[in-house]
Amino acid sequence: RRLRETWLANSGVTAYRLVHAESDGIPGLVVDCFQDVLVVQFLSAGVEKWRETILNLLVEFIKPICIIERSDVAVRELEDLPQRTGIVYGQVPDSAQLSILENGLRFNVDLMAGQKTGFYLDQRDNRRLCQTLSQGRSMLDGFAFTGGFAVNALAGGAKSVLSIDSSEDALRLAEENICINELPLEKYTWRVGDMFVELRSLRDRDERFDLVVLDPPKFAPTAAQAKRAARGYKDINLLGFKLLKPGGLLMTFSCSGGVAMPLFQKIVADAALDAGVDARILWRLGQAPDHPTHLAFPEGTYLKGLVCQIAE
Repeated sequence: RRLRETWLANSGVTAYRLVHAESDGIPGLVVDCFQDVLVVQFLSAGVEKWRETILNLLVEFIKPICIIERSDVAVRELEDLPQRTGIVYGQVPDSAQLSILENGLRFNVDLMAGQKTGFYLDQRDNRRLCQTLSQGRSMLDGFAFTGGFAVNALAGGAKSVLSIDSSEDALRLAEENICINELPLEKYTWRVGDMFVELRSLRDRDERFDLVVLDPPKFAPTAAQAKRAARGYKDINLLGFKLLKPGGLLMTFSCSGGVAMPLFQKIVADAALDAGVDARILWRLGQAPDHPTHLAFPEGTYLKGLVCQIAE
């Protein structure tokens, strides 16, 4: 915890992962810290047995003003555990929506209803990279959620940003995050819809972008599902390549634990081939350092990303 807090304090960050399950020696336990509020997930029967003890220890040593449980994940069903959410300690301010700082930017987060624990903390460093790449570029933000990449892109000087997501509530919060950072709202548009349908529509209208970000949900939780998921990843990346202007950048991710980096890179390469583009990898990306990977648990490296550039 001390290492994380020292590093993050120097980075101007007020939200981070405190406990990262297996990689922090406590399989099945996730604890995220949003300023003085903790969000916890109990993901296995083993850690569920120690739930009350863990909550008491968090109160004693971390001294939060509130603890929210977000054990509303499908993996609990594998061990016949019920899904559970709610405030388990203290009282959260402002109906569970509070503000955090990241990369010099402010984000309102919904800890009770937002995806995962309320914000994708693992993408912190990748959002910062997006900010540095966005100057003067038009950007398509696929699977936009609450605007993490979009806000960073506008802060980096993007010419325009189009965000697409299936959740209108998430996109409205993204717009709110743009406003609270006093970024140019006239450069931002958003659209609610199915991602594959929307991307095909953009392709058919011959719309093109300088930067495309694709951060889809988990297609393959386990290796057994990787083959089925590969089709989805290939299709979405093929569309991403098709929507790039010459010399454009594709920033693409997989958060599926069942899809290792070599397979993901092959999928993206096959997508580029089918799209008829000449592409090269500029960056290989992963999760932020507060989401470590234990050397004995390589599956902990679940977030994979590539930044690819197509030829002029």
